[in-house]
Amino acid sequence: MVNMLRQDSQDAPLFGEDDGDIKQRKSKIRHPLASFFHVFFRTSAILVYLLCDIFSSRFIACMVTIILLLSCDFWTVKNVSGRLLVGLRWWNQVDKDGKSHWVFESRKTHSRNATSGAESRIFWLGLIVCPIFWIVFVFSTIFSFKIKWLAVVIMGFVLQWANLYGYVRCKVGGKSNLRDMAKDYLGVQLFKQALKKSEEP
Repeated sequence: MVNMLRQDSQDAPLFGEDDGDIKQRKSKIRHPLASFFHVFFRTSAILVYLLCDIFSSRFIACMVTIILLLSCDFWTVKNVSGRLLVGLRWWNQVDKDGKSHWVFESRKTHSRNATSGAESRIFWLGLIVCPIFWIVFVFSTIFSFKIKWLAVVIMGFVLQWANLYGYVRCKVGGKSNLRDMAKDYLGVQLFKQALKKSEEP
């Protein structure tokens, strides 16, 4: 049985949200090291996968390097960059009865350490784009019959998808679903476009 727990998650902007509170935040990067490693590990794993056949013929060395980079990325995003850049974190714990509990938390809305728009964009962009690369790699590996890489690309997709899923659930909450979130976002964007047109002379 899986239980969903959630605190107030209004503090972290998702997919370019833009409301009054977010506009007041500074757009500068306040955690440059966390922002760098949030992007570094995941892009390095992708680059090593793409370039390893060119620079090295040793499959085992390339595979171990990619797995280490993916593991560092998973740990960094889950434990450091999510908390610092957008004020979100998630984890899974098993109680003494053997039941799995997924816990989703977010920083309180009135926290002094509000997230910046630039850090939020870096976080969500890196979190969303990289799993797309890995799903493309899964299909290209299957269709090109590079079966030896299949386990590596599946691991890359699963680890990065797990973080994406966890953080989206942190943002939208245990009771919400992604379809409702997409409808709300689309509605807000249409409303903004209608306001802009009505304000034009």
